[in-house]
Amino acid sequence: MVTSKDTVFSLPRGRVDEFQFDAQVADVFENMIQRSVPGYALLLEMIGVLAGKYAQAGTNCYDLGCSLGASTLRIRQNVPGDCIVIGVDNAAAMVEKCQHNIQRDHSRAAVYIHEENVQDTRIENASLVVMNFTLQFIDNEDRQAVLKKIADGMNSGGALILSEKIKFENPARQDLMTELHHEFKKHQGYSDLEIAQKRASLEKVLVPNTKDQQIDWLKAAGFSTIELCVSCLNFASLLAIK
Repeated sequence: MVTSKDTVFSLPRGRVDEFQFDAQVADVFENMIQRSVPGYALLLEMIGVLAGKYAQAGTNCYDLGCSLGASTLRIRQNVPGDCIVIGVDNAAAMVEKCQHNIQRDHSRAAVYIHEENVQDTRIENASLVVMNFTLQFIDNEDRQAVLKKIADGMNSGGALILSEKIKFENPARQDLMTELHHEFKKHQGYSDLEIAQKRASLEKVLVPNTKDQQIDWLKAAGFSTIELCVSCLNFASLLAIK
């Protein structure tokens, strides 16, 4: 997957608007997420591993918030050939590039990419659902209902992989993780200006929860087993089994 270097926030802005997944972001998104989310490469690898284990023949596998299709492809390449893989994203620029990336892959499983809100997506006959850093952009009051809808449309033994930026109740721990994340991004070549402007932009639309809150929602939705499968600084991926 070819991508340009992320320089979206490299120049000073008089006003920092809320973050949008527009064409400018879509052009550099893969580079942006690799340099912004510690553990992202491992997460993609684990999605392939978990898709191979939990995807059931003849079922649907969903990538909710599929962006450019990196996780969609990991799913497709590791599930039975008679599975149907469904990617969903509400950003037109992301969907267009995702469809192009999917067309370049020739794995057996059929893939359909839809431009719509996750809240409107019908989940049925699902054995695998992936949500990578998507729930955090949905209105907080709607998040539990989204997880309940996923559980209701999932077959017994199916798996949800929920990856999110998380917050911490302890202020000192929160400050430490924020500082370490800042240092990670500097190590990836981002300037202090880029980090500050992107953070200000994201804070307008990205509202994180604690890991405990997410676990409570997953339990209430009907998932019987919930385990932490990937974690680095203030990013965590939960594996929830129905």
